[in-house]
Amino acid sequence: MKCRQCTTPLDRPGDYCLVCHTANADTVVLELGRERATVTTLDGETVHGRRVVTTTPEPEDSEQELTELRNFASLIADEVRRKRPEEVYATGDRDVLRAVRAELRYEFYRVAAEDPVEYVVERQGEPSLEVVEASVAEKLGGSHSTLIGGRQGRNALKVVADHPHVKKIIPGPIDAGGSGSRTGLRAKATRADDNGNVRLLVRDGSSVQENRVVTTAGERDLGEYVRADLNEALVEAELQD
Repeated sequence: MKCRQCTTPLDRPGDYCLVCHTANADTVVLELGRERATVTTLDGETVHGRRVVTTTPEPEDSEQELTELRNFASLIADEVRRKRPEEVYATGDRDVLRAVRAELRYEFYRVAAEDPVEYVVERQGEPSLEVVEASVAEKLGGSHSTLIGGRQGRNALKVVADHPHVKKIIPGPIDAGGSGSRTGLRAKATRADDNGNVRLLVRDGSSVQENRVVTTAGERDLGEYVRADLNEALVEAELQD
């Protein structure tokens, strides 16, 4: 493949051209397994190429496993950096996804579809979700004294408020009549409504609080996309199983 601007041959399809500084792809889709990852490069609806990265996992919970996982994630991240995309979509193994995301500084979204490449292609041309450039404090409405779970409860709301497509979080009433939990504080974003907004359920012991999360989605399907991303972020923060 050649650069679309200066026709310089590219080492790999969709690579960023270092001669004329032109991007030749706008999106990368990552399908992440624990032993094998597929990196698909897109420009609009056109698939420019796929590259497979593999590893041999070390024994679980060993020091070698952590090193091997970091190396695997670095190889995948290097493939993304070669493209300098506008967006990165990813699905698959949570440990690998978490490690890759830590390596990258691009707009990074999770995909829950069975065929993530097809899903991303079908979304091409749709308006991008608005990014809210506001601090966590500005997004949190209501009094901090209305939150359950103390520091962990505030941390759960901070994880959600950090999301770029969350406009505001409005703490709701606390129901103290639920069944007790032995796993500590847990949080979960529920199914999106017709306006793309979700509810954040925070449970601490026998207390449950339902918080309204206003997003920039505007409709249910995009709201589901944000909801899935929020729940994955809560899993990463060890606030959800």
